[in-house]
Amino acid sequence: MTDRDPFTEGERAARDNIPAGANPYQDGSDEHALWSAGHEKVAGAMEARESEGS
Repeated sequence: MTDRDPFTEGERAARDNIPAGANPYQDGSDEHALWSAGHEKVAGAMEARESEGS
């Protein structure tokens, strides 16, 4: 059985343009927070690159 890494899953979701609201973990759980942090890390970087290009 493979351990899931919520942070990495959140990063992958952001790269795949999956919205932050699609977080599959229970709100308030450690996994939910990790997934959100991973998503925000990638989504924030993507938004910064887009704003630099405009």
